[in-house]
Amino acid sequence: MNFYKQYDIYKQSVENAIEYYSNKIHCNETLKSSMIYSLKAGGKRIRPVMFLAALDMLGIDHNKYLYLAVAIECVHTYSLIHDDLPALDNDDFRRGKPANHTVYGEAIAIIAGDALLNYAFELSLSEVSDEGSFLAVKELALSAGHSGMINGQAYDLLTENGQVSGDNELLLKKIHDDKTGKLLTAPLVMASKIANGKYLNQLTKIGQLTGLLFQFTDDLLDIEGKFENLGKTIGKDGAANKLTAVSVYGPKETKNIIENTFTSIIIILKNIENNSFFIDFYNYIKNREN
Repeated sequence: MNFYKQYDIYKQSVENAIEYYSNKIHCNETLKSSMIYSLKAGGKRIRPVMFLAALDMLGIDHNKYLYLAVAIECVHTYSLIHDDLPALDNDDFRRGKPANHTVYGEAIAIIAGDALLNYAFELSLSEVSDEGSFLAVKELALSAGHSGMINGQAYDLLTENGQVSGDNELLLKKIHDDKTGKLLTAPLVMASKIANGKYLNQLTKIGQLTGLLFQFTDDLLDIEGKFENLGKTIGKDGAANKLTAVSVYGPKETKNIIENTFTSIIIILKNIENNSFFIDFYNYIKNREN
């Protein structure tokens, strides 16, 4: 099947599941509206699509685990809401729409993010049916928590403010490994845990490389991309003096690292059965414009 058609099938499954689980949210109407505003704001749904595709690659019926795809997207969406806040990245746009805090105010945006994070685990633990799915939920929690995505966010913030210093390459690696890499590794590792650890080491390594590939591409797009494609403000990283691939390596070397990382991923993938979707997927990630 054509890659883009298959991607759209996975993405539509995610959208349908988000619709289903959104209807199970019962709380203050303003809070619910804020949660759903960002959860349904669109986007590529890369992380849940990776999860569903990895399950299929490993011979698991992905339809049994759509709730975990929604949980992954809830965690990702909460992180975007908080990232856009004035105290962090201070961005007024996300996915081509006004950021949550510009619509609902900072206070509601904060608790909407909190609510989505909690909802991810509420719905996950309500649906867990076997040891593999329990281990998958645990992996999501570890990836998103203080030793994962949030730790990378802390390094990013403190480096920007000059409160953490040192070797820029090592600091950048720490930021990318945790802030971006952990939540891109999680879908692959979660799928492996459900499949009794099949290809666990290979998928873990691919996930780590995915974080680097995605973030280096993102950093490059911050100077070469267009608002109409990205749906967010261009050039903010440079203006904020953030530590990025471009600021550390420059555009040319950043592009070289992207190519080398892509090659490393493909080498590992070629030793995994049923890999055709992911080979096309990584070509898509490498060459993306948004």
